[in-house]
Amino acid sequence: MVGNSRFCQPPIFVEEFLMNIEIHDAVLEARIRRQIEATGAGSVEEALLRLLETQEEQDRWLLESREAFNSKIRRGIEQLDRGEGIPEDQLDAYLDNLKSQPE
Repeated sequence: MVGNSRFCQPPIFVEEFLMNIEIHDAVLEARIRRQIEATGAGSVEEALLRLLETQEEQDRWLLESREAFNSKIRRGIEQLDRGEGIPEDQLDAYLDNLKSQPE
């Protein structure tokens, strides 16, 4: 019999990413604590995860909506170039009128 009858397998390494974050700004730390309380998060990690998920969702929405926003901005600029804007002294009354109309 040559060698050991058991198979030798190399150790399996599971790479874990551990991150320690130090907060040196008291205002930021207070904001994170308020976020934890407001959301009922069980930990700083859970609060950060929720914040990241929310930010990623917002970023996706902005990316998907970018062309629509740009189109509306272009249309508004074209209207202004044609003199179709609302004079500044009439803007507040115009906006108040829009707000008072049923949706």
